[in-house]
Amino acid sequence: MMKIQTFTFNPFQENTFVVYDESGEAAIIDPGCYQAHEKTALSQFIDHNKLTVKLLLNTHCHIDHVLGNDFVKSKYNVPFLIHEKELPVLKAVKSYASNYGFATYQEALPDRFLKEGDWVSFGNTKLQVLFLPGHAPGHIGFYHAETNALLSGDVLFENSIGRTDLPGGDHNTLIQSIRQKVFVLPDETIVYPGHGNTTTVGEEKISNPFCAISVTR
Repeated sequence: MMKIQTFTFNPFQENTFVVYDESGEAAIIDPGCYQAHEKTALSQFIDHNKLTVKLLLNTHCHIDHVLGNDFVKSKYNVPFLIHEKELPVLKAVKSYASNYGFATYQEALPDRFLKEGDWVSFGNTKLQVLFLPGHAPGHIGFYHAETNALLSGDVLFENSIGRTDLPGGDHNTLIQSIRQKVFVLPDETIVYPGHGNTTTVGEEKISNPFCAISVTR
């Protein structure tokens, strides 16, 4: 069965996920580790649990979600996958990273691109790729039906949504992504967001002040 370990890294308080199963294989999603102690925390968890990292995945490529890409890709020698529309977003990071205090940021470039309907696999786990633009132009999420889990990046948060004032963002597109792609998932689906606490699809359909819809419990 798939398990998810969450780490909260960097000044943006970004959630980094290690997703793994009983096979011992794992994927790392949105590594935000920048400081040495953050990288150590991530690698020690992997070592302690005797995991073999097979994939590096980004839901999107804003700076807080990509700070550890080079570390993970280099240390574990794994393929790095994003949506093609995120490539310009990723390449832009090195031009402004020092402005946010990340002077030693190292760029890592993707090996392959993902799109809506693709699947990514490791061990006994298959994650479905959902295209969820609005916060970022090539934002994707990873859905695991067997455990009712959605790794949603910065699309949907507990009682909030991703910001849409950054380049490539669009509020109406984001709401459409949430309502047409996320809210059609089972209510019990656990949402693992890029920041903050987990929530559920059912709860956000009812109570989220930005995108709730009229539903009956």
